[in-house]
Amino acid sequence: MTSDVTLSGTINKAQNTAQQSVKLAEDFTQFLTLLTTQLQNQDPLNPMDSTEFTNQLVQFSQVEQAINTNQKLDDLLSLQLASISSVALGYVGLDVTYTSAEMNWDGTQPVDINYGLSEQASVAKVNVYNEDGTLVRSMDAPKTVGAQKVVWDGKDNGGNLVEAGTYSVKVEAADKDSKPMTVTTAVSGNVRGIESQNGVIYLLVGERAIALSSVINASVPPETETSATES
Repeated sequence: MTSDVTLSGTINKAQNTAQQSVKLAEDFTQFLTLLTTQLQNQDPLNPMDSTEFTNQLVQFSQVEQAINTNQKLDDLLSLQLASISSVALGYVGLDVTYTSAEMNWDGTQPVDINYGLSEQASVAKVNVYNEDGTLVRSMDAPKTVGAQKVVWDGKDNGGNLVEAGTYSVKVEAADKDSKPMTVTTAVSGNVRGIESQNGVIYLLVGERAIALSSVINASVPPETETSATES
């Protein structure tokens, strides 16, 4: 889910179109003033050639049509931006899985750490680091081919709960020849809101801003499903 439409881009385009409209109106007013003055002062026995006047009128008409087209495109961009915002709002309150090496630990809910192996690994570990780059937790991970998942309960290697905040994860795996394997990770979290950064709309997961294009799936939190069933 990607888009080149941004808030700042849409505003800038609309502003440029408005400036072009004002400039065209000013130029056309000046043209009519000059035309009127020339017609008033021309020699009745030797009138000026009207071809140039006609060409200029045609050019003004073409420019006006181009500006009108830009205005319609600006309207379409605004509608698309509103659509993207509506889509993003739909994620608020949901648990999402997104491609990233950074995750939010809220202090209570376990975090799913997903990864995939293209071939059988001889060794695989999931390492969790805090914002200072210090290793917090190291866990053995499945080594089989395909999509795998490890759940981090928010505890360090000593079994103690760590503080809520942003953590990074790295899956270290080696193939049968002990050569390092490239592994892409995806983590989970709950969306608490959306925001715009430099005109691009992001989902807020903890203190992290997640691009819509990085979201893999979304689901209703278990406690929400339970409440809905009980009611």
